[in-house]
Amino acid sequence: MSDADVPPVSPSPSPTSAPVSAPVSAWWPTTLCTERLVLRPAGEQDLRVAEVLWRDERVRAYMGGPVSEDRIRMRRAYLPGAVGVFAVALRETGAMIGLVTIDPRSSRGATEVSYQLLPESWGLGLGREAVGAAVGWALDSVPGTARIVAVTRAANRASCRLLESIGMRCTDELVEYGERQALYLTAPAPTSPGRDAVPAATGLLPGAL
Repeated sequence: MSDADVPPVSPSPSPTSAPVSAPVSAWWPTTLCTERLVLRPAGEQDLRVAEVLWRDERVRAYMGGPVSEDRIRMRRAYLPGAVGVFAVALRETGAMIGLVTIDPRSSRGATEVSYQLLPESWGLGLGREAVGAAVGWALDSVPGTARIVAVTRAANRASCRLLESIGMRCTDELVEYGERQALYLTAPAPTSPGRDAVPAATGLLPGAL
């Protein structure tokens, strides 16, 4: 559940990943549909819920606390149309419940996944469904993605369980922001034993936002 736009303050391991060579237009924008969710490119209409996520003390408990207002202003300008940033919405109602980001240019040396969901969506398996679909899609569709990396606070057991449930494994620990972090990786492609555990996206709908 790392905060993707904040650079790490201490060195972190660099899992092997090929550089992204294909144009972004070859894989983005994309919309993913799962049994209960739609993951679509984040837009202006998602800013209100995004700001709730950035300010909520429960969401930010393991991410350094609520985001500063100065940084929120920067994020407001960045979020709409940002490459790799999915707004997660319920299929039944269209209500946005969180964000999942796939970053193939992460400084960690592999494509990175990060995620945030509203507290009322916790405990229902929605995080697993959203992150699993995004990870499965990235492994299949984002050029240069041989593995996915995720970093979460080691004390955040719910986030660790989520990553483990989609087949990722803790391979190292590091210290960032003065706290112990767990680094998770998918198995190397194409023989990832965790791929079968990833909730399948029932539709892949390339197209404009």
